[in-house]
Order: sequence, then C-alpha cells, then structure tokens
Amino acid sequence: MSDIPVIKIEGDTLPEAWEKAVIATWEDGHRLKTEYDKSDDPESRDCTMILVVNNPMKEPRIHRAFPGSLEDLEIYRQEVVSGVHDHWIKPEEGKWTYTYHQRLFNYKAGDVFVNQINYLVKKLIQTPHSRRAQAITWNPAIDPDTDDPPCLQRIWARLVSARDGRFSLNMNTHWRSRDAYKASFMNIFALTDLQRMLAELIAKEMGSEVLVGRYVDISDSFHIYGSYFEEFRNFLNTVDSRKFEDRTWSSGFAKPFFEDAIVKLKKEEGL
Repeated sequence: MSDIPVIKIEGDTLPEAWEKAVIATWEDGHRLKTEYDKSDDPESRDCTMILVVNNPMKEPRIHRAFPGSLEDLEIYRQEVVSGVHDHWIKPEEGKWTYTYHQRLFNYKAGDVFVNQINYLVKKLIQTPHSRRAQAITWNPAIDPDTDDPPCLQRIWARLVSARDGRFSLNMNTHWRSRDAYKASFMNIFALTDLQRMLAELIAKEMGSEVLVGRYVDISDSFHIYGSYFEEFRNFLNTVDSRKFEDRTWSSGFAKPFFEDAIVKLKKEEGL
C-alpha cells in the first residue's frame, strides 16, 4: 500500500494556485475512505498539500468555479476577519462551538481570554524576524469530541526585508483537514485578507509600508470527497473548455455582490 502523497503547488495568484491544487489532488491523490462516506460512495482523493501563492493580493483574486456565491464569499471573509458570526457560538444550545475569529482574537485559555492576533502584531513590530509570531485555534479541552472541530490549526507570520528596504509580511497557515474543492478556496480568500489586515496594522504602528508577501497553505489532509465526483468532473470540464481569464473574476467585478452581502449582514443584525 502506498503512502499519502505530499504535493507542492505554486501559483502567482490565488485562483491559479487553488485550481492547480485541486486538479493535482484529483490526479495524484491517494484513494482513501472517510468517516462521512455512504456505503456506495467512491473513495476520496487525498494528499498532504503545500500550496504557495506568491502574490496573494494580485488580481484576479477569485475563481469563478468555487462552490458558492460571491455574497457567500464576502460573508465568510467577514466571519473570519471581523467576527460577524461570533454571536452564533452557543454550544450549550447545540449551536456553533467556535469561529476562527473567536479562536484567533479571543482564545479562552482557562479563565483568561487572549487576543492572539494582537500578540502577533506586537511581536513582529518589536522583533520583525521573530519565529514566535503565531496564533492557534485548537482547544484540547473542547475540540476532540465535537462533531465539527477546527480545520485551521495555526497561523505563523514573519517580516522579511524587501530589496527596497520595505518589509514584506510572509504568512503560513496549517490545516488539519480541508475539503479541497468545496471549502479551501473560501478559506484561503479569507486568510489572505487577514494577512492583508495584519500587514496594514503593522505598517500603521511602524510608520512605514508593509507589503503582503507570499502565502503558504499547508494541509495534512487535502481531499476531494467521492460523494461529489460527478460535480467535480463538471469543474474539470470548465477548466478544459475556458481560458484562464474566463475562469476568474477580479475584486472589482465582485464589489457590488460584496456590497449586497454587507446589506444582508446588517439585516441579519437588525440594523
């Protein structure tokens, strides 16, 4: 029996890297059962994925074939970056047990609440080359027995000097498990926007520009479920039949849809 393959994919933009990663998983991923399979589901395609986006903010930022709407994408981004759904965390009522925003910005360690993002920013301002600027999500007292434990495990960041003297913020994220096709694009879109936000916060405190550097996304299990193979084949057909520019959208194109999402969130909050 062969081992789970380790696949490294690199792309200049987010949609380019994501598209390459899911196709590589389909073509070279190991066949494995999952805990969620029905009896007649094909085995999933699975790998350990190292996905590199060299220019995370470069347009186009959006792949048209990610499963979801542009409104969904903006709502998810705000969920991660701004915490718009932190109030849904009510495990005692059988609701959410966490959000990534809550774990990153308000992590509960015993009786103490820790803003790990605030620490990360301060650490890099104090020591730009530090290897200690990280934030975790996993809570061993809560997560092992929940039905939906966090996939994101850790964020790590470091500042490096660019050739012109400016700093560049490099960021890595580490994931326990990812649905390559149906979840990872939205994850990466939101996390790279968090990277942008971190760069801006650091720049404001340092009084000098901080560039958004390369983003590395590491998944222990990056998988395509057998239950939706037919749907995924439609994605492959789209890739084969359209030019890359016809498979992507710019942030400018998405802006009106993002604005609709903001209106939807305000209605949700009763504003």
